[in-house]
Amino acid sequence: MFGFFESEQTKKVKSHLANLAALAKADGHIDEREMNFIVAVGKKNGVRADDVRTLVASAHDRTMLVPDNDSERFDQIFDLVDMMLADGVVDDNEMDFCIDMAEKLGFRKAIVGVLVRKISLGVKDGLPREKIKEESQSFLNYNEGLGPH
Repeated sequence: MFGFFESEQTKKVKSHLANLAALAKADGHIDEREMNFIVAVGKKNGVRADDVRTLVASAHDRTMLVPDNDSERFDQIFDLVDMMLADGVVDDNEMDFCIDMAEKLGFRKAIVGVLVRKISLGVKDGLPREKIKEESQSFLNYNEGLGPH
């Protein structure tokens, strides 16, 4: 699967995929669209589909690796929210999980609900990822001291 000596980037990608798998499992099962989404994120980051599926199957055994910069943190929460919307049904457990993960990724509790909802609305409205990222960054900067620690 992965080599004995993993690079930091490989560890980050695997951690992100495990986080996505945990979200997919939040409603009790992994829908085919959710699995396809996780596989697509893996492929985009150089991980083979078979390896992604193996990782998803063992996701409960993994510890979370928090990205060390705001851009990567945003990308992870964006992917989580995007996947939450993938099956067309936003389950309360999935929304709570996204909010909880945003906190674990370093976003302050006071703004995570609004941040997750902003991303969610942007995705539903079909806005490009960079536009949502830019608007979210403006929101985080406006609420200085409330954004990532």
